[in-house]
Amino acid sequence: MRGRAPAERLLTLRTLLDDLQQAGLLNPEDMQRLTAQRRSKAESEQHPLNYIAAQQLDNASQAGHKLGMPKLLQWLSDSAGQPVMHIDPMKVDVRAVTAVMSFAFAKRHQILALEVDNDRVVIASGQPFVSVWEQDLEHALKKRIVRVVADPADIRRYCVEFYSLVSSVSGAVGGKHGGNAISNFEQMLELGKLKDPDANDQHIVNIVDWLLQYAFDQRASDIHIEPRREQGNIRFRIDGVLCHIYELPPAVINAVTSRLKILARMDLAEKRKPQDGRIKTLSPEGNEVELRLATMPTAFGEKLVMRIFDPDVLLRSFEDLGLVDDDYARWQDMTHRPNGILLVTGPTGSGKTTTLYSTLKQLATEQVNVCTIEDPIEMVEPAFNQMQVQKKIDLDFASGVRSLMRQDPDIIMVGEIRDSETAEMAVQAALTGHLVISTVHTNDAPSAVSRMLELGVPSYLIRATVIGIMAQRLVRTLCEHCKQPTTVEADVWHELTQPWEVDKPGKVFRAEGCLECRNSGFYGRQGIYEILPLSRDLNKLVRDDFDLDALRQRGMREGMRTLRLAGAQKIAAGYTTPEEVLRVTPASEK
Repeated sequence: MRGRAPAERLLTLRTLLDDLQQAGLLNPEDMQRLTAQRRSKAESEQHPLNYIAAQQLDNASQAGHKLGMPKLLQWLSDSAGQPVMHIDPMKVDVRAVTAVMSFAFAKRHQILALEVDNDRVVIASGQPFVSVWEQDLEHALKKRIVRVVADPADIRRYCVEFYSLVSSVSGAVGGKHGGNAISNFEQMLELGKLKDPDANDQHIVNIVDWLLQYAFDQRASDIHIEPRREQGNIRFRIDGVLCHIYELPPAVINAVTSRLKILARMDLAEKRKPQDGRIKTLSPEGNEVELRLATMPTAFGEKLVMRIFDPDVLLRSFEDLGLVDDDYARWQDMTHRPNGILLVTGPTGSGKTTTLYSTLKQLATEQVNVCTIEDPIEMVEPAFNQMQVQKKIDLDFASGVRSLMRQDPDIIMVGEIRDSETAEMAVQAALTGHLVISTVHTNDAPSAVSRMLELGVPSYLIRATVIGIMAQRLVRTLCEHCKQPTTVEADVWHELTQPWEVDKPGKVFRAEGCLECRNSGFYGRQGIYEILPLSRDLNKLVRDDFDLDALRQRGMREGMRTLRLAGAQKIAAGYTTPEEVLRVTPASEK
């Protein structure tokens, strides 16, 4: 196809094959084979672009390259004079774009609005040479229409998803939006209004189903449902960063929260105090996924957070987690001791639970009895004997450890050492021949010793039981498809590596952004670790008059790398950026 083709020309498989061959992108053999090939009913319903992309044909103009969807869209864009736009649902204002046209109109013409401004509307289409709908729509909207080319399969998919979501929200509100949406702080009574939508209403069910499927699709680790006075917010945490997803009317967001509480078997009537629950469901790929729910009363209703636990985490290797080389060797040495206490420290969301489960999974052989006491049990693993804290019956961490010691355990995992009684029981378990693995909340590894002293553990018992401490953080890893080489400033590198004198690497990478990573530049996360084995010399520094700085300095002389230095090594290896490491590691850890 040379130049812009005549208007109102529908792209069919036959015309598209002809155009691709004329453009020098299609081999004559493939042209002949596809022309003669009979398509199935499902294939015949596909847009010709999607059908050709699925064939994985060789690109006749570039040896060794395939004629995939990106190349087809770019060729179509150049031919039609319309830019390519990838549909990122997280960047689309669903309410605004669905108000542009009806679902029937969008479906009939295979188009979808993606952006709406004061004077223009951006509309995606897989048929750039058909414009019969443009004039009527432009007249009705009184706005300029900007045409873009997009993957027809994405247009079809998101057209259904967007309009279904808006329809469900509208149906859920259905004239009931004036009910008791504000439930706690500013209770308002409006006479003559209908009640709020029911949690079992089909529209609410559809919204919850969409919410969960969308979270799995976007690789979210947490879902936040936040009530507000005017519009409630839904946000996802993706690769450690919260992203705004959607807004719902207060009555609808309360009904969504109620629906999720029902699924998690929580007390629906209790809205005054926090609750915990769990849901087991399936991801789009058919894998079992567990969600841990936690509610909190706020000024305008219950805030709900769902943490998504992927069972595949238990199958991930330490290399996948980022624990490699010397750090891995040290951790392996410590975890294979017959008795003692191992502490993992870091803030919420730093990957401590994943480290604990991966370690226990490796240690839990048929010859070993692994018992855990958790609050709550975050992932169910058949290889462990797991017990959950039950405060209503006075089963806390301390009493749980006391009970586990009578179960002939080899390894005991304590979810968190948060009080003096739990710390005392952990020490007793270690002294009686058990390996105890637990977590504490401190900024770095040496500070965990201070924390144990603050909890009332005598220094001589710390010296006798604590094998070592590992602090960790999670950094976003660069997208392999789009990262670009750059340089790092000398002062930034010095801030990351002091007090060591480490040569600045010749090449580091920066986040660029592409379709694979939703233009964020990052895809996934890896751990950075600070491991402090308590050697004989370090043990001598654990005294009643404990000097934290002296322990930290001596630990570094014995080979402990701070979190920032561990991050600097990830930067030099091309995994992440200086900005990302500085973001997750506090300045006090230099």
